[in-house]
Amino acid sequence: MSKRPNFLFLITDQQRADWLGCYGHPVLKTPNIDAIAAKGTRFDNFHVASPVCMPNRASLLTGRYPSHHGLRHNGCRLPLSANTFVDQLAEAGYHTAAIGKSHLQPFTNMPPMDVTLDQIAARKDAWRRDDGDYGQEEPGRYTDDGRYAFKTPYYGYQHVDMVTTHGDRCGGHYRQWFRENADNWEALHDDANQLPHGYSCPQAYRTPIPENLYPTAYVRDRAIDYLDSRLGEEDPFFSFVSFPDPHHPFNPPGKYWDMYDPDDFDITLPYSAHQNPTPPMRWLDDNLKNGVGQKIPQTAMMLSDQQIKEAMALTAGMMAFVDDAVGEIVAALERNGQLENTVICYTSDHGDYLGDFNMLLKGALPFRGITRVLFIWSDPDNRTAASSDALASTVDLAATILDRVGIEPFNGNQGKSFCGATAGAEGVRDELLIEYNDGGTRLGFETPARVRALITPKWRYTMYLDQDWGELYDLSADPNETLNLWDSADHFAARGHLAERMTHHLTAQMDESPLPDRIA
Repeated sequence: MSKRPNFLFLITDQQRADWLGCYGHPVLKTPNIDAIAAKGTRFDNFHVASPVCMPNRASLLTGRYPSHHGLRHNGCRLPLSANTFVDQLAEAGYHTAAIGKSHLQPFTNMPPMDVTLDQIAARKDAWRRDDGDYGQEEPGRYTDDGRYAFKTPYYGYQHVDMVTTHGDRCGGHYRQWFRENADNWEALHDDANQLPHGYSCPQAYRTPIPENLYPTAYVRDRAIDYLDSRLGEEDPFFSFVSFPDPHHPFNPPGKYWDMYDPDDFDITLPYSAHQNPTPPMRWLDDNLKNGVGQKIPQTAMMLSDQQIKEAMALTAGMMAFVDDAVGEIVAALERNGQLENTVICYTSDHGDYLGDFNMLLKGALPFRGITRVLFIWSDPDNRTAASSDALASTVDLAATILDRVGIEPFNGNQGKSFCGATAGAEGVRDELLIEYNDGGTRLGFETPARVRALITPKWRYTMYLDQDWGELYDLSADPNETLNLWDSADHFAARGHLAERMTHHLTAQMDESPLPDRIA
């Protein structure tokens, strides 16, 4: 087997850092993922580059912030001309595969928020659109029987098994497979056939789809198929295995629906715990009191304690299924003799408020519930349990993986390799930047929110474009971010220092690529 390691990169969708057994969750049991951590390094201070799906996934692949790689918010697309670390691995002889959710291009036919399709057609932009194929994740490619012939390489991936959207009715290759394998697939997708339940939480849906036909099972089985296909091959592989769960809607199938009871969970950080809520928090609270629903299903909301606990129980059920699937994938890796030369990573693309201040889902407010995610690195060179408090970001993953292989990142990569921290060394960051750009007007903002947060081991400093308020939290004294010190006279010096550091980070947001090829 090649001395260059294989990679099994496992990623979930919308899983916050404290929702694993090995991260201290008091109720959720995840023995298979915990077993990976028991033979690797668990990072406790790992943050996203952007707390929303598409921008952060693009940052993972490119090692660049959304303001650089161009996929600024959901609904945009990563330019096909973008270089990725997967491209570099493929060029170095790796076989590369993406199995499950990719979400580097839009996967719906719906127009963006606050804009009609006619307005989009009439709009003039600063850049001419290239004529590349940006529709490979859209539903229209997967309407025919059989299997859509995906055009590769796709951002460096030579093998793609696509799963799009969320819940029990995912699209992509999964949907084509589902139609072939479920004789009654139309009935299974009919809302009228939802199984009975007593949940009141929005988006709680008891799917009639059996476990073996649910998207988590599909991703599991295709990942195992891929690992089996690499038996006897000389070239190392990089396999990106991406589960659409535990992202809402809340619909764990079969036994996973009632595996956990809402009464098993507590609201440890209610809205009342925040001592001086920001305007968007007050806006959400008013919506809850006045019975105002979401603008779109992805919009953050506040719910009652009971509804939050229901969402927690169903999220735990979805995670239990993911954990079982991870166990079977790792077992296949071991059965094939591949484990001894494979780095296993586990992370998520962002978190979920999931009860923090009675909020659910994600949004413009960069609380740790959505910005801090789990990250585990288990390396065949050192399968010992360790934890690290090194500050690290999704934007650092490309540089770290390439460093482990011995490849220099391309010019313009903004990440820093924390490869040393995976083996017990100190981290390489004192602070990091988080970007958030909304695609529409929500949470009481009059224009789409533009948010920048600076994270240090002690502080979270957040600026909101054109707002006369901001956020400053002392994470050492107040790790739950319950007291906003923005207006505290005692903290003006700290606020000024962090504002200066933020200015340096924003000043650095110039694309260094391409390098000039002339003096003038």
